[in-house]
Amino acid sequence: TRLYSQQQVTADGQKNLKVEPDAPNGKVELRKKVTLLQGISIIIGTIIGAGIFISPKGILKNSGSVGMSLVVWIVCGVLSLFGALSYAELGTSIQKSGGHYTYILEAFGPQMAFIRLWADLIAIRPAGLAVISLAFGQYILEPIFMPCGVPEIAIKLATSIGITSVMYLNSMSTSWTNRIQIFLTFSKLLAIAIIIVPGLYMLFKGETKNFENAFEVSNIKLTGLPLAFYSGMYAYAGWFYLNFVTEEVENPEKTVPLAICISMAIVTFCYVLTNVAYYTVMSAEELLASQAVAVTFAGKMMGNFSVAVPVFVALSCFGSMNGCLFAFSRMFYVASREGHLPEVLSMIHVRRHTPLAAVLVLYPMTVFQLFVGDIYSLLNFMSFLRWLFIGVAVLGLIYMRYTRPDMPRPFKVPLFIPAIFSFTCFFMVFLSLYSDPVNTGIGFAISLTGIPAYYIFIVFDRRPKWLQDGLDSFNRSVQIILEVIPAEH
Repeated sequence: TRLYSQQQVTADGQKNLKVEPDAPNGKVELRKKVTLLQGISIIIGTIIGAGIFISPKGILKNSGSVGMSLVVWIVCGVLSLFGALSYAELGTSIQKSGGHYTYILEAFGPQMAFIRLWADLIAIRPAGLAVISLAFGQYILEPIFMPCGVPEIAIKLATSIGITSVMYLNSMSTSWTNRIQIFLTFSKLLAIAIIIVPGLYMLFKGETKNFENAFEVSNIKLTGLPLAFYSGMYAYAGWFYLNFVTEEVENPEKTVPLAICISMAIVTFCYVLTNVAYYTVMSAEELLASQAVAVTFAGKMMGNFSVAVPVFVALSCFGSMNGCLFAFSRMFYVASREGHLPEVLSMIHVRRHTPLAAVLVLYPMTVFQLFVGDIYSLLNFMSFLRWLFIGVAVLGLIYMRYTRPDMPRPFKVPLFIPAIFSFTCFFMVFLSLYSDPVNTGIGFAISLTGIPAYYIFIVFDRRPKWLQDGLDSFNRSVQIILEVIPAEH
């Protein structure tokens, strides 16, 4: 056969590969190790990245006033909750890992799902991971080089070390990945508390001059409001990551909706109060002029302690890298199981019970883009695609209500919630087309290369014998080197 069993790997690799004794029934599989607390830490840990500390100014700039920007933060939180509730229904009725990919596959079939997967694999995920990692590299070195700038090559080296350590952690242990995610999530919330508490203290002492005329009508820019919403929705993006690992969640019918609701409430609360704290201490003009808002805030409020802020931002970025990689690897694992990616990606390490190949597949692409590609322009091409496919997945929820009415739905949302949210997603895609037609057009073109790829790699599978033999021997070699075998179901 093309796949090796556990005994074959032992024979061919001359290695004595024993399954862990605590594996249930000695099975090699992804275990249900994600509890409610770990689920919450995955969601909060990936939503809160560097954005709230560095540049919460896109919303202020485009909304035109302090009061209106706070309204946008709250409304974006509510809209994101609508999306999260829709995903809670999808996650409890389709109890497979894989997130967007799985839901599009169930609702609209393999071709649409493959196009989503293709865009993710060749561009969106490596670029996204590289950008978060670059922020980590920048901020972890900032206290060392203060007050000078950090050299470009030093940032890239620190970034590479960060990516490598996250990959290693995810390869070695699911339990430790989750434990470290909980620690990093608490460190993020501590960093936010360090901003909120002194800010609110000043506010209650009567420091309200920046809130006078907060809703001044002359400043509010109606044309900029859609762009302000775009920035806000980006700040909240990440509520869908628990759905990528549904199969590893304990008691998903209860845990998934509960983790999503608790996380969104905490994040919205933190975001709004952090902005209130910023506005208490800084005027709108100071906030827009700042390169890194949290650093400016700490400099004003805490003096020398402000050196600690870049370290907290770096930890926050590391948490986002860890959570993102944990989630993406499960999507590639599921896609491989469905036959859309090489089969070695759906194999599990015999002792560590991690999808080792699926974790490592992003590593070369991310490091390559880090040193070679123009990551930011690639993200501009691809940013709208995220909302397009999330909109399609939520549309799939409405579609399946009619095409599969008997499907078990332990958690069910009123139909107006997915309807409003999918409209929001498509409106944001339209806004991208309107405001930046060239980059959006290039992004569409990149994703449409998934159509010929689908026919070449998936549909047309009568490959020449020499090519098939070569692929088989490559699969076997990777299996032996990585010590992975097919998961048992």
